[in-house]
Amino acid sequence: MARIKYYYDTETCKYERIKTSTGDIVLNTLGILSLTVAMAVGLLIAYSSYFESPKELILKNEVKEMEFYFENFQNKLEELKGQVTNMEYRDDNIYRVVLGAEPIDKNIREAGVGGLDRYEEIKNKSIIHGDIIVKLSEELDNLRRKIYIESKSQDEVVELAENKEKLFAAIPAIQPVANKQLIALASGFGMRVHPIYKVKKMHTGIDFAAAIGTPIYATADGTIDKLDVSFSGYGKMIEIDHGFGYRTRYAHMHGFAVRLGQKIKRGDLIGYVGDTGLSTAPHLHYEVFVNGVHANPVHYFFNDLNPAEYEKIIELASIENQSLGM
Repeated sequence: MARIKYYYDTETCKYERIKTSTGDIVLNTLGILSLTVAMAVGLLIAYSSYFESPKELILKNEVKEMEFYFENFQNKLEELKGQVTNMEYRDDNIYRVVLGAEPIDKNIREAGVGGLDRYEEIKNKSIIHGDIIVKLSEELDNLRRKIYIESKSQDEVVELAENKEKLFAAIPAIQPVANKQLIALASGFGMRVHPIYKVKKMHTGIDFAAAIGTPIYATADGTIDKLDVSFSGYGKMIEIDHGFGYRTRYAHMHGFAVRLGQKIKRGDLIGYVGDTGLSTAPHLHYEVFVNGVHANPVHYFFNDLNPAEYEKIIELASIENQSLGM
């Protein structure tokens, strides 16, 4: 029950009842409500300053979780970058050195991914940790590009290795006659006395003195490129194209064991020692060409001679005697 309030009226000398108007009631109510709201807002601000809301706690935990995954992803990315760098080092300093190839241009390896606006969409969205996302995206794209370059390089290395195997097979590396004929090297490469003209002329090959019918072997893989028969000059003669700039000639032969255009392997029988053409005794005249230029054949006997035998053949080839043919 509401209390009734009175006041003393001095004019009437009586206690009069206090009457409250509707406006006063409204104002008082509004004042109380305003004070209550102000206090509630103050309390809410104070609470927010010292305590986090459930939504804030959820978002904070999500951010921490994202940071954990970002860090983990960054560590794995750095590990992959290290592995790719190791592959690049081995590619440039081992594989390509062994195969005689130039390393990949450093500018090609270090070039970044093109396009200034490539990550503009991420930057414009104002994503939390957007700078980290952009950085990781750039590193991932660069790593993907390096892996692509390295994969192409590995394909090239495989092709180089295959060609290197073919190159080794194409280099004249054995004697055209058996090892037992080593001491029968009659004349070496260089200025020698011509057997017919009796003057010093350039002898562009070496002569192996051997009995007619002695087997002659191909000194490297190749194709029978020329097969000629003449009553002067080289007489019966074979030329083999080995590829990679290598070519060999076998002259003054007695007969052939191959045909024109035939593919042969190192060590295959190609014919027999003879005394045909401009020759003074049964022998094999053997020449080696490298990129069209005559080379000293004794430098290409390394596959089937030991050091002592090689030293002996160098000594025999250096003697300035008379050649057995042209």
